[in-house]
Amino acid sequence: MDIRLYVGNLSKSTTEAEINTLFANAGTVSTVDLVKDRDSGLSKGFAFVTMTDQVEADKAISMFNDYTLSENKLKVNIAKPRVV
Repeated sequence: MDIRLYVGNLSKSTTEAEINTLFANAGTVSTVDLVKDRDSGLSKGFAFVTMTDQVEADKAISMFNDYTLSENKLKVNIAKPRVV
């Protein structure tokens, strides 16, 4: 079962590859969805990381919540379901 994580407080220069590489240290990453500004193409400061296992997702949260990346302290938790 895939677990989707919210990753907030990212630098505008952060790339999907950087996030993927970082979270791969905690386990298998299925996808990284970096939310970008339509006009500038820069990060809006948050992303969603999908991991394949609950244990690995929990490990990622404990490893990277309050982790400093590009001088920003990350906020990592389980993503809330999208409300339509």
